[in-house]
Amino acid sequence: MSILKKLFGNGISESLQEAITNAITDLAIEPFEAGALNSKNIESAEMKKGHLKLSLALPFPAKSMWPAFDQALQDSLLKLEGVESVSIDFTTRIQAHEVQGNTTPLKGVKNIIAVASGKGGVGKSTTSVNLALALQQEGAHVGVLDADIYGPSIPTMLGVHNKPETKDGKSMEPISAYGLQLMSIGFLINPDDPMIWRGPIVTSTLTQLLNETNWQDLDYLIIDLPPGTGDVQLTLSQQIPVTGSIIVTTPQEVALIDARKGLRMFEKVNIPVLGVVENMGTHICSQCGHEEAIFGEHGGERLAEKHQVKFLGALPLNSKIRQQADEGKPTVVAEPAGDITLKYRHIAYSVTSQIALKRRNFSSAFPNIVVENS
Repeated sequence: MSILKKLFGNGISESLQEAITNAITDLAIEPFEAGALNSKNIESAEMKKGHLKLSLALPFPAKSMWPAFDQALQDSLLKLEGVESVSIDFTTRIQAHEVQGNTTPLKGVKNIIAVASGKGGVGKSTTSVNLALALQQEGAHVGVLDADIYGPSIPTMLGVHNKPETKDGKSMEPISAYGLQLMSIGFLINPDDPMIWRGPIVTSTLTQLLNETNWQDLDYLIIDLPPGTGDVQLTLSQQIPVTGSIIVTTPQEVALIDARKGLRMFEKVNIPVLGVVENMGTHICSQCGHEEAIFGEHGGERLAEKHQVKFLGALPLNSKIRQQADEGKPTVVAEPAGDITLKYRHIAYSVTSQIALKRRNFSSAFPNIVVENS
């Protein structure tokens, strides 16, 4: 109650303070996690002559949902005794959260989300790009690191092929597209040149791309991982501060075999799995509208249930998703009000509200102390 006492002063009874806190904490709007919003998110509050004025800083990006939060909170707060009217202001304030092991926070980045599949060709990069765009449109500062050194696809999907610039000769400025900050080996090489490199060179290149990019005040950095559970994934778990991971799969058993391995890998290295995305769940015929589960049914959902993680949603096999990515204008940009974009937004809401429930990471809040001999 100390936060509310400080905000409201002594003019409101403790019972009303508690009721206001409970109304905020108990707010339930799918697919946001219950409890992700609480009294710590109150920026300011005052009560005068029955009018309650609140300013809330949401700990996850959800600008398009502010009216829904306002409506739901108004409904709850107006039922409280003594509250005759309510006005609520919303802002977004995203914090850095806990990461695995002894990894060090990355300068300019609050939270890192790894997107993995285990198997290639299941739509992992498409998910990474559209998730990043959904987060950006909802009010977050977002970057994408293309960690697939052998087959970088982010430059094509976002329609940019610029060479990164350097201002100091030591670090690279990220490439910008649709408000995202980007880095990929694809920006540094000829797109037709194969990367005939052994594992150590690949992992060294990945850490260079990550650490020598001048990321600017990112709330989330999405890392689009290559398929498999090899050197790159091991480097990620041991050296890179990851807040959480997402597994992408198709419903068929061949893809699920590798998705299970990817999921178990993250469990073993203590990186939380935020959920499973199922791509190509059903195909809808463009001619007759018939819907068919050509790759099987509910495989991703069963995988999530077995491992007790969130099922983030299923996306259809749709030629427009492929076409839009090939043209450098992903679905979330091409059809911002479309049904598929709404699915990506729901995935973004679920993932970031889960992250908001994690413990804060205060490492970057403390200065480095260096003792020198005088």
